[in-house]
Amino acid sequence: MNYYTKQTALGNITIVEDREFITSLFFGDINDGIKNKAITYSKYLKNKLTDCLDTAFSQLEEYINGTRKEFDLPLNPKGTPFQQKVWSALLSIHYGETKSYKDIAVKIGDPNASRAVGMANNKNKIPIFIPCHRVVSSDGTIGGYAGGESLKAKLLELESNN
Repeated sequence: MNYYTKQTALGNITIVEDREFITSLFFGDINDGIKNKAITYSKYLKNKLTDCLDTAFSQLEEYINGTRKEFDLPLNPKGTPFQQKVWSALLSIHYGETKSYKDIAVKIGDPNASRAVGMANNKNKIPIFIPCHRVVSSDGTIGGYAGGESLKAKLLELESNN
């Protein structure tokens, strides 16, 4: 398992890969990720910029600069079958578009699961690449986000301007 941290226009971002699959993205450095339980410490975790991580950071920079609207990365999110279903639905939300938690609940075939969809979003360990920032409350308010509401607003604004 490898990780790498880079300074971006969004602040420090750390991306983790395991066997050439992206497994985590979090805001801050590795110590922040361990402290915030975005990642579990492992003696097998190495600070190494692999080809997979380099590609992920390149695509992330293109996204931040407004020149990339879709990611083409090998993702391997770990979660329950319900969480997997939610995260798969998030991947279908197009750049610049938002959906409500209710919309996602309906899409996955469980219209009463809005709150559970919110919890699955909260457990998404690969934000931005799995675009949980594109999910907002039914009343249009921004809702929560792992990187904070101001970062979520910034990401939505970035997408609405391109």
